Formats: sequence, structure tokens, C-alpha cells
Amino acid sequence: MEVIIQPNAERAAQAAADFIARALIAKPDLVLGLATGCTMEPVYDRLVQKNREEGLDFSRCRTFNLDEYVGLAADNPGSYHYFMRQRFFDNVNIDLRNTHLPDGMAKDLEAECANYEKLIAASGGIDLQVLGIGLNGHLGFNEPLSEFHSRTRLQTLSRMTRAQNAPLFPSLNRVPHCAITMGVGTILEARHCLLLATGAEKAAIVAGAIEGPLTAMITATALQLHPACTIVLDEEAAGRLKKNDHYQRIVVPANGESKNADELLAITKNGNHDPASVPQKPFWAGIP
Repeated sequence: MEVIIQPNAERAAQAAADFIARALIAKPDLVLGLATGCTMEPVYDRLVQKNREEGLDFSRCRTFNLDEYVGLAADNPGSYHYFMRQRFFDNVNIDLRNTHLPDGMAKDLEAECANYEKLIAASGGIDLQVLGIGLNGHLGFNEPLSEFHSRTRLQTLSRMTRAQNAPLFPSLNRVPHCAITMGVGTILEARHCLLLATGAEKAAIVAGAIEGPLTAMITATALQLHPACTIVLDEEAAGRLKKNDHYQRIVVPANGESKNADELLAITKNGNHDPASVPQKPFWAGIP
């Protein structure tokens, strides 16, 4: 696990976007797992900027989002379909046929979950999974007590999660009670995981996830088991880490990429879906 601390939320989001961009440049048909939420908004803004100003090409990229609410149509402003179209997909040159989110309106939700797993497998597995972390430590909507080997499934949302997401809805009682989420096991099969967390309100749960014991009560501790995981934090989110001085503080220029990002992200080029096969050096090392 690599922990990278940036001075503020803007620089942390920039570092995360630069990681994604470098991976996409090296593997134009990258299979990219995506997350939603306020933490991700500046990351998508940065990627849109790179597409428009630097020609970052998403035309062959394939994406799989972590989750979607049950009962919300794709055109509902509270849905993650809507979020992704508004914040990202409609603003870059990605083929919408290559973008995937669970269908929260499916008549057979169990079948939808099984089909989502099949779609991921048919794409060769996820190369880079982008993650946020909930205040209760969830990844996607894998709430506390989620099994580490769990697959894409229905998940009842906790009170904390619904309250955390309430600002995105007219009122708390409009926040759905259930969602489809990739399972923890599904997430751990990604060749590389990249988690971004910012803000003092995340400091306690970030410390538990990184330095605490493995526990199903904090889903994000499962990332301790992943052979290729990078965690990007701002100083506030890193504020409760006991080994704070041990972690890397990499200077990311305001108008450029991290100079040594290529040492921190490893994705297999040959499409092997075995996380244990992640190489010692990233396949795109040395790309300018």
C-alpha cells in the first residue's frame, strides 16, 4: 500500500487525476472502475480539462461504476447515471456504449447484479479501480459487515450513509434505502486500486482503514490485502495517521503531473485478471 499526502484537497484531486491520465495514455483501452460523490468531482473536472486541452483520449476506454441506487431512473438527478453524464461522460470523447453502471430500475435486480459481474469479466477485469471512502469506511456501498469476498449485490444503506448523501437530494426521506454495489471481492480483483480521501471529517476513518486491524466493520481495511493499492490524501484527511511522517509527500506542480507517479501505479498490460500478477514496475513507466 502506498500512501501519498498532498497539502490540500485540490492537489490531492489533481494527483489522482494524473494517475488516471498516465494509466490511460499507456493503455488506451483501459478498463476503469469509477466512483461518484463530491470527492470525485474535482477529479472529473481535471480529466475533462486534460481531454479538452491536452487531448487525453477516452475513445477506447471502458468504464464500470461502483454502484447505483435502486429505484432511480437514469435521468433522475439523484442517480449516479445522471451524475456521471453531467460530470464526466458528456464532457469527454468516451463512447457511451463503453460506459457501464448497474441498472437500479431492473425488474430482476438479482439478475442485474449477476450480469454486471459477467460484463466486468468479459471486459478482462478492471485495470484501475478509483475509490472514495464513506464516513463509516464503506467502499462503494459496501456497508459495515460486508464480507471481503462479496460480489455485486443489493445492499441496504446505513443511516449514516443516507445522511451523508442527503445533501444531494431534496430531503433525507428522498434518499433511497437500497443500492446495487460492486462487492468487496469484486473491488479487490482490480489490478490496481486508487483511493482518494480529503477533509478532516474523513481523518478518523482513514486512519482506521490504513493503520487499523482488518475488520468487516470498516470495509476499507480490505485494501490492506491488495497487492497494488495507492491512497491519496490531503493533510486534513491524513491528520490522524499515527505513522504520518512515514508516508510520502510528493510535490505535484500546480500545472503538471507528479514526477514519480510512474513508480506508484502498476497495472498489468496483458489483461491477466490475477491481482498477484501485478509487476514490480508499472507497464507505463518511462512514458513522458
